[in-house]
Amino acid sequence: MKAVVLKALLRGMLVGSGAALLSAIAPAAIAQPSHPPLRQVADVPLPGPPVRFDYQTFDPSTGRLYIAHMNANHLVIFDVKSRRVLANLAGFTRVHGVLAVPSQHRVYASATGDHQVLALNAGTLQIVAHAGPVNYPDGLAFAPGTQRLFVSDEHGGVDAVFDTHPFHLLRSIPLGGGAGNTVYDANAGHILVAVHHLDQLAVIDPSTLRILYRLPLPGIADPHGIALDPAAHLAFVAGEANHSLAVVDLTHRTVLSRHTVGDDPDVLAFDPGLQRLYVAAESGTVTVFQLTGTQLAKLGTLQMPHAHSVSVDPATHLVYFPLQDLHGRPVLRIMHP
Repeated sequence: MKAVVLKALLRGMLVGSGAALLSAIAPAAIAQPSHPPLRQVADVPLPGPPVRFDYQTFDPSTGRLYIAHMNANHLVIFDVKSRRVLANLAGFTRVHGVLAVPSQHRVYASATGDHQVLALNAGTLQIVAHAGPVNYPDGLAFAPGTQRLFVSDEHGGVDAVFDTHPFHLLRSIPLGGGAGNTVYDANAGHILVAVHHLDQLAVIDPSTLRILYRLPLPGIADPHGIALDPAAHLAFVAGEANHSLAVVDLTHRTVLSRHTVGDDPDVLAFDPGLQRLYVAAESGTVTVFQLTGTQLAKLGTLQMPHAHSVSVDPATHLVYFPLQDLHGRPVLRIMHP
């Protein structure tokens, strides 16, 4: 996930040249409900200074939420059942991405300030390994079949690949543009990477480390955040340069619809039980959608300061937003549909 950067002026000519393509994919109609799509449950104080957070990862096997407190150089561990902070770990310089891998009892985090990726023992909460260098490590994805970790190098224009046994940097896959988020598609067994500037999804075979194909995303300028609905084999991809969202059919390799979200969308989360999609933007706008089949309908929006990171517990449907500065202190806002 990147720092806030204004790219709209740089993208103007390219987006304009894609107008013919956009006409084939009309934005979905917007129907706003009379009530907000989320209600506040609690604001839980978080440790550290009121500075920027980044990605979160939820481990359903332990009920732990791991939160990257990027500008504090800490990793916060939160117990969702007791609603308390279990630990606030130092040593994660400019931490961006974080990913729990329950099968390994590990949590991986990108220490972007040190150009490294760290491995944390989820039981002892000790850093047990680190590897790199990576220019600007960001989002992470794990391919269980190969036991490999894939890391977006946003500024390096590659996806960095790590073997996890032993933990070391294996190679980098050139993308041809900046790397947005990287996710694992369990349905197909592929790695998906959003590619800035080219406005594509790159689909990677985690065994051969080859790009199998590139899926164009017309009307999505600088695709960054990704969420998946594995059951329907859909991807939701947000364009950070033109506040856009695409629904992508991964089976037929086509964009089904395009939607408008808050300025500079960043992190997305999908609740498979409720079929709800949450899109959190750097502008503090959170857009909530309902999926019915392959049709996405906007339920409404909320505005919260710095609410660009979102995570959802699929069992309770609670939604988590770390807010860096609410009345001078960081809090974890918990909300429910």
